[in-house]
Amino acid sequence: MGKNKINPVVEILIIGGSAGSFKVLLQILTKIKLDINFAVLVVLHRKHNSNTSIVDLFSSKTAIPVYECEDKDNLLPGNIYFVPPDYHLLIEKDRTICLDYSEKENYSRPAIDITFKSASDVYREKTAAVLLSGANKDGADGLKYIFEHYGTTIVQDPNEAEISTMPNEALKIFEPDYVLGSKEIIKLINSF
Repeated sequence: MGKNKINPVVEILIIGGSAGSFKVLLQILTKIKLDINFAVLVVLHRKHNSNTSIVDLFSSKTAIPVYECEDKDNLLPGNIYFVPPDYHLLIEKDRTICLDYSEKENYSRPAIDITFKSASDVYREKTAAVLLSGANKDGADGLKYIFEHYGTTIVQDPNEAEISTMPNEALKIFEPDYVLGSKEIIKLINSF
């Protein structure tokens, strides 16, 4: 579907998800190859007072280093970064992280749209993004923005998504490069 870029050069992969995305996110992050040469940034809608450390959970499932983003951190290739709850994440021109506590967007903080757009402004066509299951429209506009700036866009197949609202919202406004099930998403990521 879409323009199906052949072997894009990827420097950052952003995965955005909300309700119903945890299981597929776990599948993806535990099955991507260990020698990735790009940073993986995960924007997940989650409660601030969560008792379980998502970093500890994912660290126990993959050999790829997993971190929670901190303000002014560098996004380094070969690592997985989670946006902390209750902060928007922007990427500065020098590719450092800026955590922001401004108003919620799409009822969410972190907002997937904000991070998608910010990453695209910095990484341009070397941005790849995946939009997973969720119950609102967050991520759709940001994914379209990445597409318009020649990045690679992937939407989870709404028929596979636990909650198909977010994938369907993206499909309403543009035709992404790929609409894939989780196994195909993993295969594509491993080809980057």
